[in-house]
Amino acid sequence: MAAIQLGLVGYGISQAGSAARAAARAESLEPGAGAAAGAAAVSEWLNPDPDVGPGTDTTTATVTVTVPSVIPLFDPVTVERTATMPNDTDD
Repeated sequence: MAAIQLGLVGYGISQAGSAARAAARAESLEPGAGAAAGAAAVSEWLNPDPDVGPGTDTTTATVTVTVPSVIPLFDPVTVERTATMPNDTDD
């Protein structure tokens, strides 16, 4: 069971990182699109929570996912990953 749990946590880390990159990139290309892109890039059962913060020159996105526990009496694991992308401006 411990090996399965570690595998799920690893999967959650990978999903959160991919979602953060997708959210940051989408927001840098089209303001307002980042949160939806971040949520769409993650398996729904991980309950993704994207937070996108556009800046002047860069956009930063943080995605938090909750990995459920398969081991009785253990709490779910929360994983958070952040990505930053340059803004795509035509200035």
